[in-house]
Amino acid sequence: MGNRSVAEKSEKKGRVLVWLVVLAAVALICLAAPVVYETFIVKIPAEVSIGGLPLGDLSGRDARLAIQNAQKTLLTKELTLALPDEKVTIPLENLSLDLDRRAMRRDAAKAETGSSLSLEAYLQYNADPVYQALTAWSQEHDSVLTQPTWTCGEMPELEEGSFDPDVPCPELAVTLGTPERHLDVAGAMDKVAGALHMALGGGDLTVTLEVPASEEPQKPNLEEICAEACPEPQDASLDMQTYEPIPGAYGCSIDMAEAEKQIAEAQYGETVTLPMHYVEPEILKDGVYFRDELGVCETKHNDDENRNTNLRLICEELNGHVIQPGEEFSFNDVVGERSPERGYKPATVFSGDHIAKDYGGGACQTSSTLYNCALLADLEITDRRCHGAIVTYLPLGLDATVNWATNTDFKFRNSSHFPIQIEAKMEDGYVKMKILGTDEKDYYVKMETNQWDDAEYVYATSYKCKYDKETDEQISRDLEARSSYIKELG
Repeated sequence: MGNRSVAEKSEKKGRVLVWLVVLAAVALICLAAPVVYETFIVKIPAEVSIGGLPLGDLSGRDARLAIQNAQKTLLTKELTLALPDEKVTIPLENLSLDLDRRAMRRDAAKAETGSSLSLEAYLQYNADPVYQALTAWSQEHDSVLTQPTWTCGEMPELEEGSFDPDVPCPELAVTLGTPERHLDVAGAMDKVAGALHMALGGGDLTVTLEVPASEEPQKPNLEEICAEACPEPQDASLDMQTYEPIPGAYGCSIDMAEAEKQIAEAQYGETVTLPMHYVEPEILKDGVYFRDELGVCETKHNDDENRNTNLRLICEELNGHVIQPGEEFSFNDVVGERSPERGYKPATVFSGDHIAKDYGGGACQTSSTLYNCALLADLEITDRRCHGAIVTYLPLGLDATVNWATNTDFKFRNSSHFPIQIEAKMEDGYVKMKILGTDEKDYYVKMETNQWDDAEYVYATSYKCKYDKETDEQISRDLEARSSYIKELG
């Protein structure tokens, strides 16, 4: 019994020892498997890459070293999130990147030639820093839809009489609207993951993230804004009951082309300050009286240099002359003596039934032109005489002669309720005149003439014809003047 027990015990110890040896051998084989495996991997198939890192034609050992070096390099880089108008950088070491290098080598060895594998199955990282950065940007930059607004400074007194041009014009501030825009954080995270899955290829790791607007604001309508913010200039006017002037007012405006340019260059939500400037009305003060053309006439002059000098001097004397209501205008009083001391030249004149030379020759053409303006304005003619002989610059019966030496004058009275003004100039070969004032009439005037002759004279009659402005029907036809002209000059 005792001997058999000892034998059995020895046998049992032997079996345990064998099993221990077997287990030790298995452990050694397992520990040596990677080395053995790498030893058996002669080459990874050509043109195989993982995460952008080329591994093709590398042995298992070389592939392991290449992956290790690429991972070390990667951890020294930064992830750049290229967002609209801003870049956010995150060191990759903050993401706790880790690669399953053994699985990468294994799968690279099994891959087909030319395969490009992603790191998605082998990469683990902490995405929290990326998520936090994207969320912070979204909270700061996401926007809701707003429309343009504007404000304007206090408007100064603009009415004529109170207006002070030295007071600065206010500024117009236009704030652009903002679009409806939200960063898709989840989509951005996916895009970052996709970039990281190919991050071993080298180069900058930049992820561009677009944040398109889901709804755009309207563009500022500067014309509508100006119509509301900028007062229009107001012309002075007349009270037709009291015949008193109503003051005008200055307006304000902006340089529209420059404003459009500034708005086009501005960013969403930006406030653009647009300087305003004063705009003067067309009619101010006494100009209110001279808005209408009451009578207009022009007569063609010849090429006589001396005569045209006289015409020009007389137009300069007449131009701008104002005649008050009830006041009588005298051609000789306003123009004065046509003397050489005043620059007048000798030119052809009618002296009775003779032709002569005299200083101021041609004056009658200006008085006759003005006479026709007064007729058409329906003013009261108080002194008018025809020439002794026929003139060619107006129809017979519509001329008015003047002479300083004989005190032959042309006169009319301002029979309206408002001042009138004479406009006279030489232009394009014509003597051009207007009587400007305030038209109170509901009719307009046309002149008609008739003529006949005998052996010595040509006779003419002129008629003032009035027509209704609305219907053009003739209201009246009244004799204005009778004239006679000698046929042959002595």
